[in-house]
Amino acid sequence: MGKKLALIFAVMFVFVALVGPATAAPVVFRFSGQSPPEHVATKTMEAMAKEIGEKTSGRVEVKVYPASQLGNYSLVFEEMIRGTVDMAMMSIATEFEPRLEMTYINGFCSGYDEAKKIFDPDAWFSKKLAELLDPLGIKLIGSYLEGFIGIASTKELVDPLNPKVDKGVLTRVPNMAVYSLGARAMGFRPITIPYSDVYQSMQTGVCDAADGYPVAAAYTILGDVMKYWYHTNYSIEYLAMMVSNKSWAKLSADDQKVFQEVARKYTLLSIDNAEKEDNRYMDLMEKKGIKVFKYTEDQLKALKEACIGTWDELGKTALTPELMKEFKTQLGK
Repeated sequence: MGKKLALIFAVMFVFVALVGPATAAPVVFRFSGQSPPEHVATKTMEAMAKEIGEKTSGRVEVKVYPASQLGNYSLVFEEMIRGTVDMAMMSIATEFEPRLEMTYINGFCSGYDEAKKIFDPDAWFSKKLAELLDPLGIKLIGSYLEGFIGIASTKELVDPLNPKVDKGVLTRVPNMAVYSLGARAMGFRPITIPYSDVYQSMQTGVCDAADGYPVAAAYTILGDVMKYWYHTNYSIEYLAMMVSNKSWAKLSADDQKVFQEVARKYTLLSIDNAEKEDNRYMDLMEKKGIKVFKYTEDQLKALKEACIGTWDELGKTALTPELMKEFKTQLGK
């Protein structure tokens, strides 16, 4: 009887060992986004979640929460530091580390082909951003480019590609040194106006133009008031693909590799999507009667160099001389 009981227990042990891993509950990751459910950025998050689930054989389940359902980007950033939100594809909250403002610097990338080199996860930009995020408890795994930023205007610009000429417009800029210095360097007269008031300000003549809008946002928000769009590509609408270090530690080495491979794939795809979306919205602008000006990277060279000329001044801000010296060495070409 004792031998029979021992045999039964042995068989049960083998059975549990065989089926245990297959029936184990998956690790669940909450993936936070800021874009609406129908936005291409949210569709990218959903595609990433599906691919991670498939490539980890169901060991990791990623649940997507779009439209800031888990909080705005500052709150989500803080929750990732704590480990209560696992993952995000959102704007970076710079209040936790002012040097993270490097994503907003004007003039370091002026075209989609160049973007593929700069935002490659193994390139300097991504590694520097990862280096700044890591002490906060956040791991950068990739980048999402929504599109390039240009100038929306109610008036035609004067000599738009010549930074030495005043553009003849009072231009709204975001309340950040990177934008105000860049705008002045390109020949614009900047004025700071809250994001929510830009449409009315352009409509009533408080300002003539707006800086800081990617193509889709310019069309969606300012399409009824703007008459000209200058696709000057002096800045980029950037979202970071981030994982809480505490959540990252829950993953096996193999599953961490899956996350990195998927993030790399969708980083590069986002740049192709950005080009398509930028062109799509510029086509919509033209159909609406807005005059659109597109330029080659070579045509934009003078504006890019003018923006690069502000980088030493940016070194006197929270971006620090050390970071801007390195930034200029790597990207000021």
